[in-house]
Amino acid sequence: MVRYAAAALATNPEKTSKARGDYLRTHFKNMREVAAALTGLKLTKAYAYLGDVKEHKQVIPFRRFSGGVGRASQAKQFKATQGRWPEKSVKFILGLLKNAESNADAKNIELEDLYIKNIVVQQAPKTRRRTYRAHGRINPYQGHPCHVEVILSSEGVEVERAKDKDAVAKSPLAGLNRRQVARRRIEAARTA
Repeated sequence: MVRYAAAALATNPEKTSKARGDYLRTHFKNMREVAAALTGLKLTKAYAYLGDVKEHKQVIPFRRFSGGVGRASQAKQFKATQGRWPEKSVKFILGLLKNAESNADAKNIELEDLYIKNIVVQQAPKTRRRTYRAHGRINPYQGHPCHVEVILSSEGVEVERAKDKDAVAKSPLAGLNRRQVARRRIEAARTA
């Protein structure tokens, strides 16, 4: 079994599901921006968002790898100026989300509660080809594939805090520093 880079984030394995893709032939930089846009979204909202990106109704904001990326007015809603519609990366990430969703279904996790807890994108080894230039020269012509890990989690149940003070048993030494605690112990030993 493979080790997930974000496996340490899964505090409750029964409520999380994972999926991963290795050596995906799509640009690492584009995939990183798609993953950053999706992290934290509910799964149903992510599907709708990616569908809009495929139809060019919404944009993926490019924040880190934004050199040479054109401006898009759709990026204003994300407080960004640059954005693109990376269709190939969206296609791969949709497949991974569907895989993680079916893994969650196999674990009997409620699909309506799922949200994208984390997406890890890492660079894979470059695919090397060559291109021929003028005057008999040869330059590298490399692809930049990536490894992607998706972790879905179901939202935890919130528990209300107890309002009455009797429910919380307070220690008589709570809120004291070490010297004060030691002094209280010494005084208690003298009186006993």
